[in-house]
Amino acid sequence: MPIDDAAIRDSRVRQDAFAFLDGLRGVHGDVLPWSELSRGLAFEGVRVPLVSQQGIFKPRVLRDAPLSIRTTPPKPGVQRPYDDEVGHDGLLRYRYQGDDPDYLHNRWLRRALERQLPLIYLHGVEPGWYVAAYPVRIVHDDPRSLAVTVAVDEVQSSELGRVVALGSVVSEPVRRYTTRVAVARLHQASFRHRVLAAYRQRCGVCRLGHVRLLDAAHIIPDSEDGGDPVVPNGLTLCKLHHAAYDAKVMGIRPDLVIEICEDVLREVDGPMLRHGLQDVNGWRLRAPRSASKKPDPQRLEVRY
Repeated sequence: MPIDDAAIRDSRVRQDAFAFLDGLRGVHGDVLPWSELSRGLAFEGVRVPLVSQQGIFKPRVLRDAPLSIRTTPPKPGVQRPYDDEVGHDGLLRYRYQGDDPDYLHNRWLRRALERQLPLIYLHGVEPGWYVAAYPVRIVHDDPRSLAVTVAVDEVQSSELGRVVALGSVVSEPVRRYTTRVAVARLHQASFRHRVLAAYRQRCGVCRLGHVRLLDAAHIIPDSEDGGDPVVPNGLTLCKLHHAAYDAKVMGIRPDLVIEICEDVLREVDGPMLRHGLQDVNGWRLRAPRSASKKPDPQRLEVRY
């Protein structure tokens, strides 16, 4: 059986793209800048961007199937034109481009389905920033609803070559589970990025500005009613104050005044306890200036 040189080249491009994303995540974390994605990687002396202004993107180096699919970042008060959603089966629904199933870019999606090609899924966090899930595969096409179904096939980087070369052997239950986990991670990464940006990458209690030591803490846990991944349900806290908040050593009143529990205030210990917790008792949380990004007083009341 003759070797399809184009198919081999296609596989190599995808493997290199996944490795390139691994490198970007090592530098930027989970949320990646558009500038790096659009600059892309070099493959055999040719620049291969991972995105364009089109949501369904095929670089010139590939034959007739996309490398990436992308959702548009949300804008305040504006619904995404091509939004993604999770179905009852736990898999993603990705909208066609436009309303013509035979439009060229939509035909690319079907070719990716026919060949079970691994793709990059880019979830828009805000203009200029995206979270990537890869490899993903299109597992179903529904022209009547103008959408395809997308599953995440999560593997370690060292396994990418084998998976791309041999095709997916992921079972449906595993595929559904990995997709649900991946989508949850996309949303959590998006939540973290937006909350830290609202607080200007500083702890709202102590003003620590080392991003690697900061968390996006939920006021209402995401497992409870009202625990939506939205900025008014978030606080930027350093690791210490996040742990204290979760352990109920520290509370934040609806008027944003910080309280430390009485037994901790009475303790005698080293400078970390004194400066890190006891001294912040009675301080006021430094919240975002924008009213739409301030902590929700009702959520703070429930948590307090």
